[in-house]
Amino acid sequence: YGGAPMPTATIAAFAKKVPGLGLRNVYGSTETSSPVTMMPASQTALRPDSVGLVLPGVQIVVMDPMGIEVGPGEAGELWIAGPMVVPGYWENPKATEDSFVAGYWRSGDIGSIDADGFVRVFDRVKDMINRGGYKIYSLEVENVLSHHDAIVECAVVGKPCEVLGERVMAYITLRPGQGASAEELSAYCSERLADYKVPETFIFSDSPLPRNANGKLLKRTLRNGPDPIHS
Repeated sequence: YGGAPMPTATIAAFAKKVPGLGLRNVYGSTETSSPVTMMPASQTALRPDSVGLVLPGVQIVVMDPMGIEVGPGEAGELWIAGPMVVPGYWENPKATEDSFVAGYWRSGDIGSIDADGFVRVFDRVKDMINRGGYKIYSLEVENVLSHHDAIVECAVVGKPCEVLGERVMAYITLRPGQGASAEELSAYCSERLADYKVPETFIFSDSPLPRNANGKLLKRTLRNGPDPIHS
C-alpha cells in the first residue's frame, strides 16, 4: 500500500480481521516514477509508522530548512535522488528550479531516517501546523483520532489564527449509529497528546471527506471550508 500514510488503527484492524494478510508499505511519487522505499513484510507490524527501507539505486537525505542534512531520527524535508527521478517539470522552469537542487528532488514531505535505515513520513510541508511556534504533524493527531471507536475517518488541518498563526482543527466522519461530542474527542486526545496538539475545533461531516481520484484527502479543500460540513 502507498499514496499516503495508512492510519495505525487501520493496520491493527487488518491484522485482527485478516491475520493472514501481508501488508507491505511503499513510498514514492509521480516525480520518482516508482517506489523509492519498501517495508520488508516481516517488519510491518513492528514498525507501523514507517514506510520502509530505501530501495537500491535510490538516495534519500533529510534536510533542514537551510538545506543542511540532519542526523538519524531527526525530522526534515526528504530529498530524493536516483535514475528513477524525473529531470524536471515540463515547460515549467520556475517549478524545476524550486524543486530540483544539487541532483535531488525536494519531495515536500517531512520525515526522518532512523539509525537502522527505516524511513518515516510525518506530514507534507504545506500540511504541517505551526501553532505559536510549535510544529504539529497532522498525521500524529490523525493517528490518535483514528483509534477512537466512533470515528470512521478524520483529517487534521491548520485553522488560521491572528494570534497564534494557526490552531488545530479536525474534520470527523462518525460511524453510522455512533455518536461522539467535541468535548469527548477533546478529552480523548488530551490523554494521548501534548496539550498544544489537541484540536480546538471539531467539524463533523455527514458524508465522506473529500478525496482525489487516488484516494488522498484533499486538505486544501477542507481548509477552505467545504460543504456539506457542519460543526
